[in-house]
Amino acid sequence: MSSKIQIALFTVLLSVIGISIAWYKSSVLGVPFVPHDTTSIYRIGAKITFKPTDNPVLVSFAIPSEQNGIKIISSDAASQGYGYNLKNDKNGQRAEWAKREVSGDQTLFFNTDVVIDKNHQLASIQMLPQPLPKEELNEWDEATKKSADSFLKDIYNHSADAHSFAAELIKKVNNHKDSQLINLILDKYNYSLIKFTYKLLRYQGIHTRIVKGFPLEDGRSNLRLESLLETFNGKNWQMFSIKLGKIEKAENFFVWQRGGISILDSEGTKKAKVRFSIVERNVPTSSLALDESLKKGAALIDFSLFSLPISEQNAFKHILLVPIGALVVAFLRIIIGLKTSGTFMPILLALAFMETQLVTGLILFVSIVGVGLVIRSYLSHLNLLLVARISAVVIVVIGIMSVFSIVSHKLGIEEVLTITFFPMIILAWTIERMSILWEEEGAKEVYLQGGGSLFVASLAYFAMSNGTLAYLSFNFPELLLVVLSLVIVLGRYSGYRILELVRFKSQVKDS
Repeated sequence: MSSKIQIALFTVLLSVIGISIAWYKSSVLGVPFVPHDTTSIYRIGAKITFKPTDNPVLVSFAIPSEQNGIKIISSDAASQGYGYNLKNDKNGQRAEWAKREVSGDQTLFFNTDVVIDKNHQLASIQMLPQPLPKEELNEWDEATKKSADSFLKDIYNHSADAHSFAAELIKKVNNHKDSQLINLILDKYNYSLIKFTYKLLRYQGIHTRIVKGFPLEDGRSNLRLESLLETFNGKNWQMFSIKLGKIEKAENFFVWQRGGISILDSEGTKKAKVRFSIVERNVPTSSLALDESLKKGAALIDFSLFSLPISEQNAFKHILLVPIGALVVAFLRIIIGLKTSGTFMPILLALAFMETQLVTGLILFVSIVGVGLVIRSYLSHLNLLLVARISAVVIVVIGIMSVFSIVSHKLGIEEVLTITFFPMIILAWTIERMSILWEEEGAKEVYLQGGGSLFVASLAYFAMSNGTLAYLSFNFPELLLVVLSLVIVLGRYSGYRILELVRFKSQVKDS
C-alpha cells in the first residue's frame, strides 16, 4: 500500500472518529454545537490550601444553599485520604474533612454546579427568620451613642421603611469623609464600612444579615468572596452593596453564605485559605435535566475536560486554541508561501495578542524588537559566545519590557502594562534570528520575515479569538482530530506556493 493511500485512509479515519464523537455528544448527551439558545451552567470550584501541624486535621467549610433565581444542580468534593461529611448548623450547611496524620502541603476541593433560573423561587427564603436581638453597642461610650441616635433619627425622618432606611444610611456612609461622627467611630473602634453599617442597622432594630458571594462570570479564578448586606422589611429581602447602595437586580450574584460567622474553620493547620474559580459551559435548556442525569454515568463526560479542576479548565481554554493557530500557520506557509521568523512563533504572538488586543500587541512587539535589534547590533561587536549572547539578549528584553511598563504607567497608558503577556524567550530568539538575518541577507529579508510573522500572527489571532471556534475547541476537543487530518493533508502538498506562481508569472507568459 502506497504512502498516499495510507495517509488518505489515516486522515479519513481521524476525521470520522472526531466527527462521530462530536455527533454522539451533541445528539445523545445534549451538548450543543453552537453557543446559542442555551442555558449556562457555572461550575464553581473552591480550592482550600493549608499546611498541617503535628495535630490531627479538621477542616470545616461553609457550603452554599439554594437561592431565588439560582439553582444548585450538583455538588461534589475531592479530598484524597480524608474523611468527608456534611454537617448542618444554625448558619447553614458545612463540609467537614478530617484526618489524623497529615504531612506536606495539603489541597482540598469543593465544586458546585449552578444555573441561573428566574423561575426558581424558594418561599422559605422570603420568610422572616428567627428574630435577632437588637444590637446594643455596649462597647460604645454614651456620648458616641447619643450622637449616633441623632444621626439615625435624621436618616429615619428621610426614609419610609427598612429598605429605604438602609439605602439612605449607606449613602451617608459612602460620604463618611464629610461626617466627623462616622470617621470618629471608624477610627476609634477599627470598623470596616460594612461592619459599621451592619451594626447601625441592627441597632436601629432592622433585621440585617451579611451575605458573601460573587458574580457568576466565566473564566474567573483566584476569587475572594464579596460581602453585601441584606435587610428584611417584613415582606421581602433586599440586597445592598456598601459601595453601590441598593442592588435592583442581582440575578447573577451567587450567595455562598448568608449570615454565617466564618467561611473556613480549621484545627491542626496553619496558613489555611480558600480561593474560588468559575468556568461556564453551555447546554440546551430543554436537555439540561437529561445532560445532568447522563454526566455521572457517561464515559465521555467522566473523562472529559470538565472532570479537571476549574483552574486547569480555564488553562485548557487557551491551550486548545493552539491547533487552530497551527492550521492557519501551516496553510499560510505551505499553500500561500509566506515567510515567518520561526515556524510557530506567530502562534505564540497570537496568544499574546489575545491578552493585549491586536493593535496594542503589534505596537509593543515592533517597539521591543526594534529596540532589541539596536542593542543586539552593539553586542555583536563584543564577539560573545552564542549562549552568553542569547542570555544577554534575554536580559535586555526583560529590561526593555520593564522600562516600557514603568514609563507607560507614569504617562497613564495602561494598555502597555499588558506587555508582560509576551513570551520573553521567544522575543529574545526573534531578535537574535533577525539580527543574524540582517547581517547575512540584508534588511529586506528581515522586513519580509518580520512582516510575514506579524501578518500570520494577526490572522491566527482572528481565528483563535473567534467565539464559535473557541467554544467548539473546548466543548468538542475531539474535533481537533479533524484539524490534525487537515494539517497532515497540507503536509503532503509539494506544489508551487501561490506567491511563487505570482513570482514566476512573467516567465510563464514568455514561454
